[in-house]
Order: sequence, then C-alpha cells, then structure tokens
Amino acid sequence: MSRNSAIFLDRDGTINEEVGYLDRPERLRIIPAAFEAILLINQSGMKAVVVSNQSGVARGFFTQERVREINALIQNNLQQRGAFIDRFYFCPHHPTEGAALYKKACDCRKPQPGMLYQAARELEIDLARSYMIGDRYLDMETARRAGVRGVLVLTGCGRQEAKGEELDRETADNRPEHIASDILEAVRWIMKDRK
Repeated sequence: MSRNSAIFLDRDGTINEEVGYLDRPERLRIIPAAFEAILLINQSGMKAVVVSNQSGVARGFFTQERVREINALIQNNLQQRGAFIDRFYFCPHHPTEGAALYKKACDCRKPQPGMLYQAARELEIDLARSYMIGDRYLDMETARRAGVRGVLVLTGCGRQEAKGEELDRETADNRPEHIASDILEAVRWIMKDRK
C-alpha cells in the first residue's frame, strides 16, 4: 500500500525563473522563496518531486543531458541550503514538432499525468494525499487528472494565466484549489490544508 504523500513541483516558473527555454546553466536563477519552500517539504516528510515538460529537447534546442545537468545544478544549489528534491522527472516530447524520436503524443507530457503516475509507482506515493504546485493551468489540469490537489503560483507564467492573458484559461478541468503568490506561500497553504 502506498504510504508517502508528495508535492509535485513544476520546474520553470515555479522553482526557477521562467526564461523561455532554459538551455544553458548560466541562465538558471532559482526563485529565492524556493529554498525555504522545498526545505519545508523535506521537513514535513512529504516527497518533493519535480515534473517538467522539456519540449526544447524535441525541438533540438538542447539535449536530455543538458536537462539533467540543469536539474543537477538545481539540486546542488538546494543542497547547499539544506534542501533537496527527491526525484526529477521530465518529458522530452512534443506531439507536433521536433525530431522523429521525440515527436509523438505521449502519456508523460503534461497535462497527461504519466510523470505523476511513474513517481507514484517508484516512490510509493499516495496520489490522493498529494499536491501539485505550478505556474500554468496546464499543471492544474495535470493535478486534476492524477487526483492530486493543485496550487497555482503567480510566478513564471502564473500572473498572466490568472489574468487570462496566456493561451490557457481557467476551466472546470484546470481550476486550482488555491492561488499563491509563490512556491513558499503555496507550500505553507498545503501544510495548513493537510491538517
């Protein structure tokens, strides 16, 4: 029986600043609130799991190895402050663009919940007791499809999403349980909501 609960985290725009396609390590800027937020997750006993669409791989902007390199850099920065990510997952695919190997409809590209299901299997996560934090309504739809509670943050694309200025609009399928200014406020809300 699954015994762990988790907070699934989008990467770009949630943990680190949104810069378009994060193709070089020197462009990485971790949102300051992320350090304390992820430390709070670690201290709570919940798993901190990153789930990220990285279609820049399919589009030829960078390789899977570059994504792993940037993930390792994020992990290193967090560990220097006493925090850590339990596992990183990413989808390199795109349904209509890119190289043949990566150009496909898959079950891991959000809003499909494949990465969350994989994490649930590998880390023994009870999705019904878990949450997701992201800066896109796409993340909220992923959460709903996986049966976790979604929190939209107003960093990254979040502010434009909440105002309806992005491509995504709020619907019954992607409505967040809560809207927070950033990842730290989101984690604090989750900790209260769990009680």
